[in-house]
Amino acid sequence: MSFSSSTVQTIKPHNSPSFSCKILINPTKINTSTALPIRQFPPLVPPLPSPSTLVEPKIFPLKIEPPKLNPLQKLASSTLDMSEKSVVTKLEKKHKLNPTVDPEIQLEGNFAPVQENPVQHGLEVVGQIPSTLNGVYVRNGANPLFEPTNGHHLFDGDGMIHAVKLDSSNNKASYSCRFTRTSRLVQEAAIGRPVFPKPIGELHGHLGLARLALFFARASFGLVDATKGTGVANAGLIYFNGKLLAMSEDDLPYSVRVTADGDLETDGRYNFDGQINDPLIAHPKVDPVRGELYTLSYNILKKPFLKFFKFDTCGNKSRDISISLQDPSMIHDFAITENNVIIPVYQVVFKLSEMLRGGSPVIHDPNKISRFGVLSKDDHDESRIRWIDVPNCFCMHLWNAWEEKNEDYDETIVIIGSCMSPPESIFSGSDEPLKSELSEIRLNLRTGDSTRRVIVSGMNLEAGQVNKNKLGQKTKYAFMAIAEPWPKCSGLAKVHLVTGNVTKFLYGDERFGGEPYFVPSKKEGEEDEGYIMSHVRDDRKEESELVIVNAATMKQVASVKIPTRVPYGFHGTFVSSQDLCNQSSSC
Repeated sequence: MSFSSSTVQTIKPHNSPSFSCKILINPTKINTSTALPIRQFPPLVPPLPSPSTLVEPKIFPLKIEPPKLNPLQKLASSTLDMSEKSVVTKLEKKHKLNPTVDPEIQLEGNFAPVQENPVQHGLEVVGQIPSTLNGVYVRNGANPLFEPTNGHHLFDGDGMIHAVKLDSSNNKASYSCRFTRTSRLVQEAAIGRPVFPKPIGELHGHLGLARLALFFARASFGLVDATKGTGVANAGLIYFNGKLLAMSEDDLPYSVRVTADGDLETDGRYNFDGQINDPLIAHPKVDPVRGELYTLSYNILKKPFLKFFKFDTCGNKSRDISISLQDPSMIHDFAITENNVIIPVYQVVFKLSEMLRGGSPVIHDPNKISRFGVLSKDDHDESRIRWIDVPNCFCMHLWNAWEEKNEDYDETIVIIGSCMSPPESIFSGSDEPLKSELSEIRLNLRTGDSTRRVIVSGMNLEAGQVNKNKLGQKTKYAFMAIAEPWPKCSGLAKVHLVTGNVTKFLYGDERFGGEPYFVPSKKEGEEDEGYIMSHVRDDRKEESELVIVNAATMKQVASVKIPTRVPYGFHGTFVSSQDLCNQSSSC
């Protein structure tokens, strides 16, 4: 991996493991602080050039000095480290990992992590960047800083954002990628190794309980600070009220700034000016008509297990609405309509007691029936929520929902989502091949009945969206990733939601991408008038690029050649040049 300018030092942090971390420093500024260590996985990441060939990059200094410990803390740290190494880690090595948490599988090929990359300008652009694409496309993903010591799930990695800034007037582009400086990441960087438990990859059975006990012991001695958050901020990205927010449902969001030259800087954990202290789910929704932000927060340890609230256009929070649930459920996404919020509660639940039996705390409960709650956006409590059963349904993501009347003039909620089966396979594995089918779910508000129809059969369609200007309104199209061979994505699909007709854009042999992001050309216009973007990796040529496709014709109009490898990731958004200028503005 090459950098236009940098100086490299190798250091051995406190309690350093056998591998080394790379520290990028900025000698142009007299500062005792250093930048974040960037983990290299020796078999997967090529070595950096020698220091003599590098010039310093523009980077963000961050203190990562080893923690200063008193004698008692030093003794506790040494004792706990020894217990972990000689007992827990040794026992973990004797257990065979299932494929969903085996790092050799989860971090294989282009799923492997990369180093941070300071902004690089003057990228090669093939074709012409469309005139409406002035701004920056940012995409989140999981990129572990340290090599896993045991189990590692794809969702466990540290959050890294990849940013491609587009200047259509001059047909120019730049690229950068940076870790989101979460509290977890900064603390582990200072210690020099992973100490926070991985929720999906490590918290299984009795050894998972041992990992939790070690973490709580370290926290009790002040070796780590869990009060500042334990999340990884690796999933969703949303721009709201002057802030770009990186989300994962295990923590508060993190505010990330896009600098004037296209680099990224973490502003910190964001509590909406002191209005919240609870994690938000990874996919809040901005109403395109009202401009309000709607979100959910769930707690897996105590009631209320679920809460709903919203923020007005100035970021002022509404009162919490507690949603009564019998047990905590996995809710990664939800939907809004013109007047309602649609809350799914599935058969995938959290049961910490399963760890005592040697299992995973994330399980599929066959005795539970999935259901959807319909709550008015303007309700002040849950008294009027309407629950409708939708058996055998698990949608990791919901792409849209709207209100309409059926042939009998009954009030109906229509929901578009990708229904997965087996529902727990992405967490605990399954011998049965995973299917993710784009489906239409209908809730009859008069009768309380539901129906489910597969829109496109025989094709895995995941990671997508509709025109965001039409969110909550009836839409004709969904723009989806063709998730084949699972979990890689071989192309894009424009799906007609009524007829099921699919127009494909395939990347080509040994070329795979990720979530397509649709940017409308106009606020009012044809629903497919705009452009789809996705990062694509060519495995044979070992090249990465950002592909731009005309959504109306499904033909490629431009691509931006990325100078370094871009791993497969999760979700992204496009921040216009106007919004970039308005960052951190408030009402």
